[in-house]
Amino acid sequence: MDYIIQLAPLFAIFAIFYFLILRPQQTRMKQHKALVAAVRRGDTVVTSGGIVGKVTKVIEEEGKDAEVEVQIADEVRVRIVRSTIADVRKAKEGEDKAPAQK
Repeated sequence: MDYIIQLAPLFAIFAIFYFLILRPQQTRMKQHKALVAAVRRGDTVVTSGGIVGKVTKVIEEEGKDAEVEVQIADEVRVRIVRSTIADVRKAKEGEDKAPAQK
């Protein structure tokens, strides 16, 4: 019985650690995954490297990481992996979508 009392602080520390650190991190990861999965043409995205651009094309190939084509300047488009997207700013209502593909 005495060993249970000695282990009680250890269990309390683990419970505090779980509720203050692990659980909120898991929630943020789920929200970010849903945010990145909902990226559509016309959305403005910010990459983890700090590049801001407008999504012109969503590329989904089997067996590969999903990619998006992002326009970062006039006539300049880059392909990035979806997992590198840090933030998504949705396209506003009534705003034109990205220019048509040539």
